[in-house]
Amino acid sequence: MPRIRVLLVDDHGIVREGIRALLATAHDIEVVGDAINGMEALDKVRELAPDVVLMDLAMPIMGGLEATRRIRKEYPQTKVVALTQYDDREHAFPVIEAGACGFVNKTAASSDLTSAIRSAYRGESFLSPSVANLLIGEYQRGAALRDRRDPYEQLTDRERDVLKLVAEGYTTQEIADMLFVSPKTVERHKTGLMSKLDIHNRFDLLKYALRKGIIAS
Repeated sequence: MPRIRVLLVDDHGIVREGIRALLATAHDIEVVGDAINGMEALDKVRELAPDVVLMDLAMPIMGGLEATRRIRKEYPQTKVVALTQYDDREHAFPVIEAGACGFVNKTAASSDLTSAIRSAYRGESFLSPSVANLLIGEYQRGAALRDRRDPYEQLTDRERDVLKLVAEGYTTQEIADMLFVSPKTVERHKTGLMSKLDIHNRFDLLKYALRKGIIAS
């Protein structure tokens, strides 16, 4: 079985040596080269065609963010795992958006690093727990904002049809005839839309429709 070919990119020699020593214990991983900045990393990717690049972010000449972006564009078969001392939103999200499929903090356990490399090789993602928590928090904040959006956006197309016709003064039977459904179905749509809009009588429904421009005043 072929080993996973890894390129190390870090501007600190002692860090590269430490990672080499750590990965040497993994039977399925082979370090094929290293680079001290993003520019050199691009040259080494072109020369060595590694499967996975372990990429530091803060480096001279060209940082890891730009290098990740260019590697993923020019050599899409090569996966990138960010390996850095930073695990805040300002560092994690941009490099993930640039194409990194993994993000590991340098303080993580050695098993996390090898797991990230193997996951990247398989085309999967791997995030350190701190970054995973950031993403979960971001999603939850987005969900809270979505919950506060205009409730009209939550109505189905048929509920919007019923809302307009009710506001225009049509009876349940007339609406049923116009939409080719039963009066019971119309009442169900009416109940659903009023619940979503938190409106409980026809007069308030009329005012809402006028305010939204659903019907003309």
